[in-house]
Amino acid sequence: MKPLIIITGPTAAGKTDLSVRLAQAIGGEIISADSMQVYRHMDIGSAKITEEEKKGIPHYLIDVLDPEEEFNVAVFQKLAKAAVNTIYSHGNIPIVTGGTGFYIQALLYDIDFTETGEDSSIREELETMGREKGGEYLHELLHKIDPDSAAEIHPNNKKRVIRAIEYFRQTGEKISEHNRREREKSSPYDFLYYTVNMDREVLYQRIDRRVDLMMERGLVSEVKRLKEMGCTREMVSMQGLGYKEILDYLQGICTLEEAVYILKRDTRHFAKRQITWFKRERDVRNIFLPDFDYDLDRVLKKIVQDTNEIIGLEKC
Repeated sequence: MKPLIIITGPTAAGKTDLSVRLAQAIGGEIISADSMQVYRHMDIGSAKITEEEKKGIPHYLIDVLDPEEEFNVAVFQKLAKAAVNTIYSHGNIPIVTGGTGFYIQALLYDIDFTETGEDSSIREELETMGREKGGEYLHELLHKIDPDSAAEIHPNNKKRVIRAIEYFRQTGEKISEHNRREREKSSPYDFLYYTVNMDREVLYQRIDRRVDLMMERGLVSEVKRLKEMGCTREMVSMQGLGYKEILDYLQGICTLEEAVYILKRDTRHFAKRQITWFKRERDVRNIFLPDFDYDLDRVLKKIVQDTNEIIGLEKC
């Protein structure tokens, strides 16, 4: 099996800087496991890595789709597997970095996303129901048939809610049971899976500072440009944190102060869900930053040592 390293954790935990340092140290190239950085024109709200921050390290799955295109776990898996093979062809090590746990899981265990059929009538019925009755109504339907999935999927993520209900109606099986079975598969990679975390209060302070910095860098102007390009709330891209809140402000639904408050609050909630997700994953190595005095050099030394011992790479 070939090597694969994963650097993940909640938003604002410092994954980007650590992954670049690791790539420099071991001869790696980076695959983004982020649901928003994949989109062009969406830089500030996604906290997209800059060319300067990349420090010459090749990055994949960044700026590869336009905002009107749909991005989901199956698309990620296909693109990520292709990127992994490209990196191997260069004689380098893939480093998967990002906070979208389901995407990472899909790549790591090669989860099967084969469609259940060509009949789209159930999906169309549910989409109409969602437009008429709202996402909360759909989420309640999901909770009745598959409480485990409802606990994992946020009510705002209509597409995943609809997909879970559709899967149950088509197969009679809960999609949570399907996913649980897929998670039990062994990985085709010789991997090291790290999750970076810190004291919750420190993390929340970092999230608040990140949102303030986004506002200073022009998040409102970025969303305004996207709106002028024809981007609407119905697009998957515009449902991301930072975009839907500012779009509500631009449409007069709330004040800017309210939008920023909601963005900070919902980002903290999102980080909490991320932490819960990664706690459930198998074979995860926890990097609790206070144990390293928040010194990324010490963290890097630890990961390089593990890589050398576990994967046995000559480059390390």
